[in-house]
Amino acid sequence: MEKAGYKVINTRGEDLDKDLVMVREVEADAVTAFEIFEHLVAPYNVLSAIPCRKLIATVPLDLWFAPAYRSETDPWDRHFHEFEDWQFDWLLEKSGWNIRKREKWTSPVPVLGIRPLLRKFTPRYYAVYAEK
Repeated sequence: MEKAGYKVINTRGEDLDKDLVMVREVEADAVTAFEIFEHLVAPYNVLSAIPCRKLIATVPLDLWFAPAYRSETDPWDRHFHEFEDWQFDWLLEKSGWNIRKREKWTSPVPVLGIRPLLRKFTPRYYAVYAEK
């Protein structure tokens, strides 16, 4: 993105459930949040605090045939939430965002089995473009 002329600002590893200073102080035309909100206990607080008017976010969808992700070696690499699309929509709307576009897609894996077969046809990820 920087090569295309955009200025990129990232968080610095703050616990966004406890420390929203960076979120509140960012001056940007848009915020991207790829695979972040499922790791937060309270994503509503972050979504409400974002001061810019455009948001592009992705989250993994809750799959009935696969448990929520939890790393056994990294205590931070866990999913507190895995959303259904309507739940993430509701969270966005409740925190002041208006959804303009949404898209879901699958994540097939080259392995034999029932779950890999279901992953070919069941959307796993959800992307939303929203505005305040």
